[in-house]
Amino acid sequence: MPAADPKPSTPAAADGTQPGAPDVAGRAWVEHVATVPPADAYPGVDELLAAFRALAARHPERVTERRIGTSGLGEPLLCFSVRADTTATPRTIDSPRSPDPDDTAPHYVVVGGVHPNEPVGAVTALHLATALCEDPSLRGHFGGEWHVVPCVDPDGARLNEGWFRSPTDKRLYGRHFYRPAGDKQVEWTFPFAYRDAYFDRVLPETFALMRLIDATRPRFLTTLHNCEAGGVYYYLSSPAPELYPVLEAIPAAAGLPLATGEPEAAHTPRHAPAVYGCIDMRDAYDHLDGLGADAAAEIAGSSSAAYAARYGTFYFVTEVPHWSHPEADDGTPLPRRHADVIRERAASLRATGLLLGGLLDRALPHLTLRTPFLAAVRAFVPSLVTAADLETNRAAELPDRPATVADRYACLHSAHSCRIRFGGMLLRALAAEITAGTAGPVVRACHAELLAVYEGWEAEADPVTGEPIPVATLAGVQYAALLAAADHARAAGAAEGDRT
Repeated sequence: MPAADPKPSTPAAADGTQPGAPDVAGRAWVEHVATVPPADAYPGVDELLAAFRALAARHPERVTERRIGTSGLGEPLLCFSVRADTTATPRTIDSPRSPDPDDTAPHYVVVGGVHPNEPVGAVTALHLATALCEDPSLRGHFGGEWHVVPCVDPDGARLNEGWFRSPTDKRLYGRHFYRPAGDKQVEWTFPFAYRDAYFDRVLPETFALMRLIDATRPRFLTTLHNCEAGGVYYYLSSPAPELYPVLEAIPAAAGLPLATGEPEAAHTPRHAPAVYGCIDMRDAYDHLDGLGADAAAEIAGSSSAAYAARYGTFYFVTEVPHWSHPEADDGTPLPRRHADVIRERAASLRATGLLLGGLLDRALPHLTLRTPFLAAVRAFVPSLVTAADLETNRAAELPDRPATVADRYACLHSAHSCRIRFGGMLLRALAAEITAGTAGPVVRACHAELLAVYEGWEAEADPVTGEPIPVATLAGVQYAALLAAADHARAAGAAEGDRT
């Protein structure tokens, strides 16, 4: 018997929590949405680090700059620690922190640039550090020490700087886009061992974060992410029903929708509308295995959330979109079934994978430059056909219910996103050969053929992507949500201390 059709109204969470208005403390965090100064662009790596160093120079008694590691290309990885108590000794991060029952000061870790194509966190991190330096009441409320890493993947971020100066330009975004393959992403290269999966190829950037987490044993950890289009959504390491009303109110205060359609990770638990449990690679393994995939081959490492869990850390992520679309949270049921929109997305992924794969296969024997773009597409392009197979298998097992407008939008946008991202990186790989003067006739022909197709993809994706959102609005939502979640972790830690 078909499942009952979903209603357009916002449903209760899986744990039965009903949405409601935030309490007085929650409303105070909502007000922080509007505190980020206007900005027309995202800072490049050099500009961002210069701003942090200028902040440290203005507040030398409160801010400590430390090097926590070295990037794959040899760039220093920096952390700026802001202390509430200037008489306290700065936390040493060169060795793990030993448990000390008398050391009750909380530590908060904030990491920007874990995915180099997600620059909203750069603005958020700088605003947070500035506010902690300039606002005694904010420092006093949280206490302890904040450890802010402005950009943990500077090598990757520099490959996106071509669109950082004009973030509303969709064409520039796609043609200057870069994201490394999964086993080269800082967020997904923490050690992992589960069933037949074993991963220990830890990146130097990931190792730097491991050392920082070990040294601080943070009460709160957030890695600053953002998505591409649609609405706002969140990941939490554990359910926090008292947070859900404020997490709903924060984007609403900025006029942004929640993303309530098909989630990016179907195996994650849903706690409330647009609020999910963390992506757990053990669950991902079981999910893939159940769909007939070679799960051990598909999965790289684990996440910062999983690594920090050993310290009882509350982990939190806010995903804010560059572009907003009203269908992202439209729960209106459609005449079509949910499984049908999943199959439609699978068909699009397959077509994209086959087209890009064919061009890549033709060009590859003639490519002489092993660029980061080529390395990325050699991993991502074949995965599109694999994903199409898995999505088709999943559709056959889904409960029979109608798709919502939000479901349809999420599937449609993600299909367009794969075209723009992976097609754009293949264009960059081919164009690098042309620019270097090493492109023969085959490479030039592949570039021309892909460019013609890609221009059509850009036109088709434009209305689906939606309208640009001001940089300050995105950072304001991320900043306010970060503070609310950190306050939850602060209060929970204090309560635990009182019990012990």
